[in-house]
Amino acid sequence: MSGYIVRPARSADVRGIQELLEPFVQRRILLGKDLVVLYEAVQQFLVAEDESGRLIACGALHVMWEDLGEVRTLIVADEWLHHGVGRAVVEGLEANARALGLSRLFCLTFEVEFFERRGFSPIGEQVVDPDVYSQLVRSPDEGIAEFLDLAHVKPNTLGNTRMLKRL
Repeated sequence: MSGYIVRPARSADVRGIQELLEPFVQRRILLGKDLVVLYEAVQQFLVAEDESGRLIACGALHVMWEDLGEVRTLIVADEWLHHGVGRAVVEGLEANARALGLSRLFCLTFEVEFFERRGFSPIGEQVVDPDVYSQLVRSPDEGIAEFLDLAHVKPNTLGNTRMLKRL
């Protein structure tokens, strides 16, 4: 395979991110995101593009709390799986997390082995103290609800594993 680069996403990449996302939404692996939500979050994304400029992967870092972020919407095009692209995107997101002063990263995933190789471990229920929980539970963000393991997101997350990494 030819080479690729990982870079911060631009607003012009949003439709390409949605195209990467759509097959996973159809297969019920990832939750769909409206185009406006992707535009609002574009600064959270890194993308990988091949030498022709085609988007082949993406991933986002969502800050959840003072020390806590989430790796979300990590997608690699099928033909680029097992070529280090996903690893490169996650490493870039981890670097961004460190630059923001975060010390823990969360993910909700079916790809447990991939994230274990990156240093993530499955977690139980209580990851934040009760005071932080009481603040986080006020967020309208579905990812925060998934992190907190709230019952109303259960139908969308069955089979996923909640994982955490200390940076």
